[in-house]
Amino acid sequence: MTPNLPILYSFRRCPYAIRARLAIAASGISVELREVALKDKPAEMLQASPKGTVPVLVLPAPSAKEGQVIDESRDIMRWALRLNDPDNWLCADDPDRLWQGEALIQENDAVFKQHLDRYKYFERYPDHPQHYYRQQCEATLVKLERLLLQHACLTGEQCCLADMAIFPFIRQFAHVDREWFYNAPYPALQRWLDQQLNSELFTRVMQKSPPWQSKPQPQGD
Repeated sequence: MTPNLPILYSFRRCPYAIRARLAIAASGISVELREVALKDKPAEMLQASPKGTVPVLVLPAPSAKEGQVIDESRDIMRWALRLNDPDNWLCADDPDRLWQGEALIQENDAVFKQHLDRYKYFERYPDHPQHYYRQQCEATLVKLERLLLQHACLTGEQCCLADMAIFPFIRQFAHVDREWFYNAPYPALQRWLDQQLNSELFTRVMQKSPPWQSKPQPQGD
């Protein structure tokens, strides 16, 4: 462990963890990244956040009161960007744009993600065929396509918090059936997704690392 660095428990492919890592990387803040094996979650992470989902950010003293934990990905994004936001993801000069983005993130997390889970893991939801769940997802895709036909990013010409919070979930959706996605009538959304996938920032936060393991405690005589 690096002394006095915040600790980020993460899982490389989790969209919630991806967006947290994107914001932290964009902010330039250093953290100790601990990649988690989801089938063998470290006791240290579970002690910090018993709900057992990533990402989990543990802030050390003296930067915060000892033991402070942030275990919601959107809160981790805001924590990092409030400390340093060089690309103005929080739209400091345009609160209306920020609130528009917040509404998009809320719809993504509360509605789109539920349909996405059923689309990706349709075998677990036998009430409907897979294409039914995909159609439910498309209500959000249509909205995003309309926005991206108006400007390069979701709320304007520059990427903001909404783009980076939503993009990992669109990536996950596209990977369920890439052939279908890239033949679907969403050219602006496809362009936007590819732009994020090919960015230096995304490449950086998706570097592979082995699962973190705590050091065994020394045994007494």
